[in-house]
Amino acid sequence: MTSGRHARGRIQPVPSPSYDIDEVFPPEGARDARSTQPMPAYAPAAGTVRETAEAPGFHKADGGAGATAEGKGKGKGKAKGEGKGKVGGKAGGTVQGVDLGTEITASLVVFLVALPLCIGVAVASGTPAELGIITGVVGGLVVGMTRGSALQVSGPAAGLTALVAETVEAHGIAMLGVIVLMSGLLQIGLGMIRLGRMFQAISIAVVQGMLAGIGLPLMFSQSYPLADATAPGTAIENILGFPAHVLGTFTNAQTAIAALLGIATVVLSFVWKKVPGPVGRIPAALVAVAIGVVIAALPGVEVKTLQVGDLLAAVQVPGPEQFAGLADPAVLTAVLTFTVIASAESLFTAAAVDRMHDGPRTRYNTELIAQGAGNTVCGVLGALPMTAVVARSSANVQAGAKTRLSRTLHGLWLLAFALLLPSVLALIPISVLAGVLVHSGWKLLAPEQFPKMWRQDRGEFVVMAVTTGTIVATALLEGVLVGLAAGIVLAALRMSRTSIEHRVEGDTAKLVMTGNATFLRLPKVIDALEAVGSAGTPRIRLDLMGVTHLDHACRSQIEEFVAQKRASGTVRVELLLPDLPGPGSGPGSGPGSGSGPRPGPKPRRRPRPRSSPESPPGPVSSPVSSPVSPSWPPPQPHERSSSGALYDAFYGPSQPGPSAEWYYLDTRPFEGLQDSEDARWRDHHG
Repeated sequence: MTSGRHARGRIQPVPSPSYDIDEVFPPEGARDARSTQPMPAYAPAAGTVRETAEAPGFHKADGGAGATAEGKGKGKGKAKGEGKGKVGGKAGGTVQGVDLGTEITASLVVFLVALPLCIGVAVASGTPAELGIITGVVGGLVVGMTRGSALQVSGPAAGLTALVAETVEAHGIAMLGVIVLMSGLLQIGLGMIRLGRMFQAISIAVVQGMLAGIGLPLMFSQSYPLADATAPGTAIENILGFPAHVLGTFTNAQTAIAALLGIATVVLSFVWKKVPGPVGRIPAALVAVAIGVVIAALPGVEVKTLQVGDLLAAVQVPGPEQFAGLADPAVLTAVLTFTVIASAESLFTAAAVDRMHDGPRTRYNTELIAQGAGNTVCGVLGALPMTAVVARSSANVQAGAKTRLSRTLHGLWLLAFALLLPSVLALIPISVLAGVLVHSGWKLLAPEQFPKMWRQDRGEFVVMAVTTGTIVATALLEGVLVGLAAGIVLAALRMSRTSIEHRVEGDTAKLVMTGNATFLRLPKVIDALEAVGSAGTPRIRLDLMGVTHLDHACRSQIEEFVAQKRASGTVRVELLLPDLPGPGSGPGSGPGSGSGPRPGPKPRRRPRPRSSPESPPGPVSSPVSSPVSPSWPPPQPHERSSSGALYDAFYGPSQPGPSAEWYYLDTRPFEGLQDSEDARWRDHHG
């Protein structure tokens, strides 16, 4: 047997050496056959190993449900503890040590962040504050115990504030429960048919535009209750009425005090994270609420405070009359809107939270089912819709949480506080809660992202701005749909970049086309065809071998042009088409050598033979006599030439089959590679 060239162009000695895979990738504790010393085992990778118990250095343990022992050769069934006060547990499908103290502390931090947000979102939505607390409790106790995402926290979201307010105003608060219930069931259905990851296939410009479109109206709408006033109505009305609102705020002493409390809350939310020491770990919202309660209790201060009633009395289970309202197309539209926005916001938040930690990743379909289950329960109780919330989730991660325990406990603290200490909530000024939401709106707006997007990609900047502007001018769903359409148009324009050159050489008018020829470039294609057709030459040559995609519209236009010119009998047309999947051969499906209306089949290009000293000149009848000699480094798939000869010389034909004309094996060695291969073999075997 002679030596032959393998895929990388190196020389393999004959006979080809063989060795067992364990010699190269030894299992943990394996010993080299030529040594009495144990070979070093592969060290476990830093971080969490997800569902790969058979990875090198890890063994499944028999002592617990799915537990993993990381001991180095210490036997099965015993999981080594990570420290005092830690117990082995399974979180989000992975094995981790659970520090109960850290988890409880994190749950308290999340509770302190969630409490004012739950109340503030409910008040801003035009619903009783108790409904926001109920949604927060369900988000902790129901969604918190599922395995979709380990660390993200769910509850009433500021992003749905405007949508909930519009729904309550249009259909009444009694219909809100049915709408949320049906949205939850739809979310469960989407998760069960595994469409959770579909929400990842959305342009980041649309996502950022959506968040900005939520944040900007939220800021202006909450600027009114920040001064104990009532917002005029729509986002445009709130923006237009803002100057007059500012001027009228300080004409009254009590509204001025409320406005100062709200402004102080916003400022505190920005600067509190810079406070050093353990004090800085206290949530800024909690500090603002405490200050607001103290100031509101001072004599002479008469700002509006929160009115909280019985939590159980706020539950409104939908009845037959509410379910009959589903026949209203406007209600069904609201259900669809809630489903899409709540699902998208939750899964976008999951992607953001996954970037905050190195723990287990989110299971998107499972998380979507969990969100659906939570919204179903909220709908049954007549509460607000829920989504995953970035503010609570980031607080959970920053507090050191590692498992689902912290977010589950935060729901328990919310429930206990609302049942046992409802009178305390009535001391909180509404302006302080409005200030918390103004800060949340600013974070959603993220104005620094607009110039950043402009510098990175101006096309995506347009998509982002269009999405934001449409949401502000109309509504959330319409804005997202318009943004998606703008993103698709931008992608189509960029995917259909076509280069067309036409010139006259002698008696031939030549047209060379490369790139993606789609209907979006059809005017350009028609202009080029008309130019070569009016050149007045006896021959026309259309070279489309560089085209990577030719859609039906462009192909039909080219074939029609070729058929018309050949039918005239005055010009000879040659057409070279790439080997692309498309309609069956028709007029112009291959190069024509005459002027008849029925051209022959499309020819297959053969690699041009190369002359070499070893092969005598003569007709190319054998593939071995004149192979295509590869070069180094090998070509990449996107660098493949129109004939594909150089690419196939390294990797073989990409689609071998009946259409393949011949194959060959280039047995000529590369100079200098044989010695390097022998040296590597000697080094490997000592």
